[in-house]
Amino acid sequence: MMGDWGGWGWGMGFGGIFMILFWALIVVGIVALAKWLFSAGGSSGSAGTGGSGKSALDILKERYAKGEINREQYEQMRRDLES
Repeated sequence: MMGDWGGWGWGMGFGGIFMILFWALIVVGIVALAKWLFSAGGSSGSAGTGGSGKSALDILKERYAKGEINREQYEQMRRDLES
């Protein structure tokens, strides 16, 4: 009688551990799936542009339009990119 109660107690302990492991695996799987889905969606851009889909010339034009670089710098960088 005492042996049955002791065995049942160990079984419940392992059941709790396995339940925690089960839910931890479920959570890890959901997180991994979300990361995979978001990274797959963000990598649809052109190769070598960091996934933004913009060419180097487009970025250069934006920088010139924002006033980050002057006309001489823009012309020099544009020539460098086109050569």
